[in-house]
Amino acid sequence: MSTPRARRRESVSQWMFLAPAAAYLLLFFGYPIVKNVVTGFQEYTATTFSTGDAPFVGLRNYADILSSDLFSEALLTTVLFTAGSLVGQFVIGLALALFFHRRFPLGGLLRSLLLLPWLLPLVVSATTWKWMLDTDSGVVNEALRGLHLVSSGIPWLTGTSEALVSVILVNIWVGIPFNTSILYAGLQDIPTHLHEAAMLDGAGPVAVFRHVTWPLLRPVVNVVLVLGAIYTVKTLDIILVVTGGGPADATQTLATRSYQLSFQQLEFGRGAATSNVLVVVSLVFALVHLRARRIRGGNR
Repeated sequence: MSTPRARRRESVSQWMFLAPAAAYLLLFFGYPIVKNVVTGFQEYTATTFSTGDAPFVGLRNYADILSSDLFSEALLTTVLFTAGSLVGQFVIGLALALFFHRRFPLGGLLRSLLLLPWLLPLVVSATTWKWMLDTDSGVVNEALRGLHLVSSGIPWLTGTSEALVSVILVNIWVGIPFNTSILYAGLQDIPTHLHEAAMLDGAGPVAVFRHVTWPLLRPVVNVVLVLGAIYTVKTLDIILVVTGGGPADATQTLATRSYQLSFQQLEFGRGAATSNVLVVVSLVFALVHLRARRIRGGNR
C-alpha cells in the first residue's frame, strides 16, 4: 500500500507534468481570448492606442456593429459561404474517398497528389486562382470560350453574384483533400466482411452504402462537418486575396469585416466585438449540428 506521502508526491509529479501544457494554453490561448473579449467592451482606436487610454463603453461596440446594414449582409454571406463550401467539400470528398477505397494501380500516388491543394500555402493557392479566374486573361474563361460555352468572359471576380461563387469554389478546392483523407480513413476502419455479407444477401452497391457504409461512417462524418464548419466560418486569407471582400462588399464575411475594422479602419474595439460575434456563430454551427445528431441518435 502506498503511504499518504507517496500519494502526495505522485500527485505533485502529475501536476508538474501538466504545468507546462497548462501554462502554454493559458498564455497563448487563454490570454488572447480574454483580451479580445475585454477589448470588445472598450473604445479602442488608433488614438486611444497611442495614448494608452481605452475607456470602457459597455455594449456600444456590439450595438454599432449589430445595427449596421453591412453586418446583416456579412452574416448572410458568411452563412452562404460556409454552407456552400461544406456541401461541396463533403460531397466531392466523400465521392473521392469511395473511389480511392477501391484498390487499383497508382491509387496511393494519386491520393498523395490529392493532398497538394491542402499543403500549398493558402496565399499561393488564392493568388493562382485569382489569375485563373481573371475575366480577360484567365485560363478558365479562355477554356470556356475555346469550348464555345460562353461568348464573352464570365465576371468571376467583378460580378456581385459570381464573386461569391468564385470564393466558394476556391475554398471547396482547398478543403477537398481534408475531407477525402478523413473520410477515407473512416472507410478503412469499416470491416470488409460486413460489405461481403451484405452483397451475399443480394444487396447492391447503393443498398450496401445506405445500410452498411453510411451508418458506420456517420461518426467520422460528424467530425468532418463540425471541423469544416468551424474552419470555414473564419476563413479570411482566401477571400482577401481573391476578391478583397468585394465587389461592393459581395464577399464580405464576418471574418473579413473584423479584419477591415481592426487593421484597415483601426477600430480595434469594434473589430474585436465582430470577432467575438464570429466565435458565437461558430459555436452555433457546432451546437446545431451536435443537437441534430443527438436527436437522430434518440430516434433510432
